[in-house]
Amino acid sequence: MTRPNSARMYDYFLGGAQNFAADRDAAEQAVLAFPHIRVGARVNRSFLGRAVTYLTQHGVDQFLDLGSGIPTVGNVHEIAHRHNPTARVAYIDYEPVAVAHARRLLAGDPRVSITQADIREAHDVLAAPGVRHLLDFSRPVAVLAMGILHFLPDSDDPYGMLATYRDACVPGSALAISHGSQVTLTDEQIRRFLLAYARTPTPALFRTVEEILPLLDGYEIVEPGLVLLPQWHPYDPVGDEEARAANIYGGVGILP
Repeated sequence: MTRPNSARMYDYFLGGAQNFAADRDAAEQAVLAFPHIRVGARVNRSFLGRAVTYLTQHGVDQFLDLGSGIPTVGNVHEIAHRHNPTARVAYIDYEPVAVAHARRLLAGDPRVSITQADIREAHDVLAAPGVRHLLDFSRPVAVLAMGILHFLPDSDDPYGMLATYRDACVPGSALAISHGSQVTLTDEQIRRFLLAYARTPTPALFRTVEEILPLLDGYEIVEPGLVLLPQWHPYDPVGDEEARAANIYGGVGILP
């Protein structure tokens, strides 16, 4: 509780209460470097909702949410069940606080599971009882990696990790990702922002569009492609300046 944690900082940015003083201090340090970070958190959450809605409306009824974080309004199972009450969702997170709160929230729902695991260990995640007993990988599964990949340096091989999850899935499965990228931030803002996250167990990093795109290798990318989050299937028109301010790209791919 005395060391800031990225999942609890994200909860703070969203206005949640599942965070501690150390998280709030680090979060405010990040806000000083990146004043729009709260907007970015809300934009990321909104994109998650639109992506899950799109996938359920196109027949996907199984979701594997990597790095699901602390439960808050608009969880994957809430969105999926709005469109398909039989949808199944397996949440994965390494943060004990996030897992504990999820277990209390999800207790007694046979359509949803929460597993404490390291998403980098893809084979272990896929073999976990909460995943293999809930999801049927002989049918399409949507893998969600929202706001988590920018905590994995190249040394953790996020590309190979996602390929392992992809190879466990059948055609018709999907991958939805969001990832921070330097769009409007200055180099000095990036430096100060990364210093705030360097205090956590999961330091952050930014990738260019050219570096993010290969994370979707093997999938046919849904239009409009890998774009700034507010520009992906928006419910209302979004201006370019507003879209750029979040400094986050995202996209959805379908496995052919």
